[in-house]
Amino acid sequence: MFASAVAASAQAVVSTAPTAGVVEIYFAKDDGTGKAGEEATSFVTTDVPIYCVVKLDSALPTTVKMNLVAVAVPGVKADTKVVTSIYTTKDNEDRVNFTGRPAGQWVAGRYRVDIFVGGAAVMSREFAVQKVVQVPVKPVAKPATPKTGDPSRVARRVARS
Repeated sequence: MFASAVAASAQAVVSTAPTAGVVEIYFAKDDGTGKAGEEATSFVTTDVPIYCVVKLDSALPTTVKMNLVAVAVPGVKADTKVVTSIYTTKDNEDRVNFTGRPAGQWVAGRYRVDIFVGGAAVMSREFAVQKVVQVPVKPVAKPATPKTGDPSRVARRVARS
């Protein structure tokens, strides 16, 4: 009976504390000025950094944590935390920009971000990084020179006469 009274008391305290929730999570590439650009859904190994933008439903101060996890990446054990980053928002901040930046380029594979707000897990989202596809450059072909018996050349001679 004592344990249940403590649990009820603890729940009452927790429920009265205001907490922020996540409205949206999206990924973005760098906009060229060192900031998160527009939402992106596909990435290649040279997209460094990749941003994870977390929009909150409240502008009250809270702690937001991001775990970047390797889901299926060659040479990395599945579900290995690659990066953990924590940020405490200030008054009137309702957006947090996390960045993932490997040493060099990304390793192609599947990754996941796990987002925590106020210590509670609130959302996870996966993304894939693809290898850069090199398109072979085809040499420019010279236009074919018409041969003597070419009908188009004969037609031009007839037209001139």
